[in-house]
Amino acid sequence: MIRILFTGYAPVHFVCFRPLYSLLARAPGVSVTLSGGLRGRGSSGQTVYDERGLYDRFELPAGAVRSVEEIRAESYDILFCANTKRIEPGAYGRSIEIFHGLSFRNRAVRSANGTNDHYFVLGPYMHRLLGSSGVLRPRDPRAVPVGFMKTDCLLDGSIRREDVLARYRLDGERPVVLYAPTGARRNSLETMGAPLLGALTRAGRFDVIVKPHDHPKDGIDWAARLAPLESERIRVAREPDVAPLLVAADVLLTDASSVANEYALLDRPIVFADVPELLRAARANPESNLDLRTWGRRAGRIGRDPDSIVAALDEAVAHPRRRSSVRRRLVSDLFYNPGFATATAATWLRDALGVAVDPPYEHAA
Repeated sequence: MIRILFTGYAPVHFVCFRPLYSLLARAPGVSVTLSGGLRGRGSSGQTVYDERGLYDRFELPAGAVRSVEEIRAESYDILFCANTKRIEPGAYGRSIEIFHGLSFRNRAVRSANGTNDHYFVLGPYMHRLLGSSGVLRPRDPRAVPVGFMKTDCLLDGSIRREDVLARYRLDGERPVVLYAPTGARRNSLETMGAPLLGALTRAGRFDVIVKPHDHPKDGIDWAARLAPLESERIRVAREPDVAPLLVAADVLLTDASSVANEYALLDRPIVFADVPELLRAARANPESNLDLRTWGRRAGRIGRDPDSIVAALDEAVAHPRRRSSVRRRLVSDLFYNPGFATATAATWLRDALGVAVDPPYEHAA
């Protein structure tokens, strides 16, 4: 029996592992345990993890989740994680980093992430950056060119746009804007959220779904705070996976989130709300890998304030093919195996580590 453990502290971490989990959970000779939990502070200031708060929102079989205290007395063959600072069991054979996104801030690329046995690298760009930052050596065999498993569902037809719109009680007659800000401090929701949503409401030309970040650094429950602003035009998403919302959206509004790169896989227009204070703080970080030159915000137009953001959204709706060539070049540099990342990961686990998991399908190319 091969014992596999996944740990994380935010819903997005498990969302990134879930496509592979669905295969491993039914593989013969494989046992898969999930652990970690929403991260908080105990009465003595120690880090505590609420596993139910993280995993109860997903439909998981009984016994799939164990507490951090329980796994610290256990040994596993393979540890998967999508976050930089691993939540570790008592012992494990190999650790595999799968990452939970790639934004132009590149927070996943830092020295704290340099001790894994394998890396499921998202694409050529990340591969280069991991090398130039010293996380990977030249021709490092630990790097596995997998791609981003979380995004396969954007391209495989498994999500129906009309189903998502119906769930949010939207008829699709107006362009749908998905507003998905990052969770770093001084993000656009924090700096101009209410005025921006007010401007979008007054414009009357869009239906807006707001997807707050699932682990914002300010600790605010943004879904609860935004609830009074919900209206005929504004919806607040509370689901953990942004992928269905990306499929439903005609245009994405974000700021410094990795969701912009994921949305580029659909080759639809993107608008960036400017966040100068956030960018200044990112540059000041001693381990900053902020990169606005290679791709940055080139895939969309930047709005500096609510009125210019509304104007940029109008332009995006009127001319959805603008910057399409940039988006397509970005996708080819940021993602290995678009639509086939899970199959690639399963094939590698079978061939390299002897895990008896069957890929869902073979890569077409």
